[in-house]
Amino acid sequence: MKKDDLPNEIPVFPLSNFIIFPNTTVPLNIFEPRYIDMINDSMKSNKMIGMIQPKSSLNRENVPELHDVGCLGKITSFRETEDGRFLIELKGLIRFKTVKEIITQNKYRILEIDFKDFSQDLNENKENLKFSDLELIFKDLKSLFEKKGFIINWKALEKQSLDETINALAMASPFSLEEKQVLLEAENLNIRKNKIAEILSTYTHDVFNNSTIQ
Repeated sequence: MKKDDLPNEIPVFPLSNFIIFPNTTVPLNIFEPRYIDMINDSMKSNKMIGMIQPKSSLNRENVPELHDVGCLGKITSFRETEDGRFLIELKGLIRFKTVKEIITQNKYRILEIDFKDFSQDLNENKENLKFSDLELIFKDLKSLFEKKGFIINWKALEKQSLDETINALAMASPFSLEEKQVLLEAENLNIRKNKIAEILSTYTHDVFNNSTIQ
């Protein structure tokens, strides 16, 4: 994907507590009529949609306000079920910043966006992080996931590249909407790794405090 191939207007899927990062792929089950329309339209054009988190606040039209930063994704797999749902896989390409919302007749929302702050997402250069840098984070994350009842295939994760692993964990983590947004907006992988560690330290602190009170 070259920078020149990127659209400056995209349909968006505002999904709370859900983020997608560049170089990660997620499955989505599409069943709402307006998003069925959106996927249909996208499949006829460039197969790209934006994932962005809504805020809890509403605007004047009683529609959720959106965070400024989301991630552009490309539909890499598409299947229609017998009951009319779409099962798709979406691959994250590059993060974007919202310029403004475009008013259209569509039932779904369309944003004008730019990518200038996130051009490094398209670089093939891998960041210089060692797996050993992550072992402590993984240990803490693993215990947090287990406490929350999440099951992760850690062996499969360890076979991925570091950026895929960090991003996959950030996406799947039982963190709050705001915490996931902070991870999405982190400038690079190293900062994202540190942010995960910071967030984890607040969770382990809470767990420790709770156990001492009882």
